[in-house]
Amino acid sequence: MSYDRKVRDRGQVAIEYLGFIPILILVAMAGVQIGLIAYTAQQAGTAARAGARAASLENSAQEGCTTAVSDWLSVTCSAAQAGDEVTVTATVAIPSIVPGWDFGDANKTATMPLDH
Repeated sequence: MSYDRKVRDRGQVAIEYLGFIPILILVAMAGVQIGLIAYTAQQAGTAARAGARAASLENSAQEGCTTAVSDWLSVTCSAAQAGDEVTVTATVAIPSIVPGWDFGDANKTATMPLDH
């Protein structure tokens, strides 16, 4: 095999790698997005439990939810009292790393007995 052929082969391999880079980037972005979705769902569950705990102690459910999640996530909580229990639903917006794509919200509910 001549020297010129070896150089051309290396150039072809480099171009093949360049063609594969966009696919690798898409797979990496999908992995990060799936991780964000799972993390947001976990944070919504944490917020619902903390909000229900706060509401059962006659504090603000929203304040309990907000302090329980990461600062960069937006959370809203609604509390409903039924008898001697309080149920809190936490809604956390799922962040997107792809501009223009909306993955909706993660909703979780928790119920705690009222502390009398």
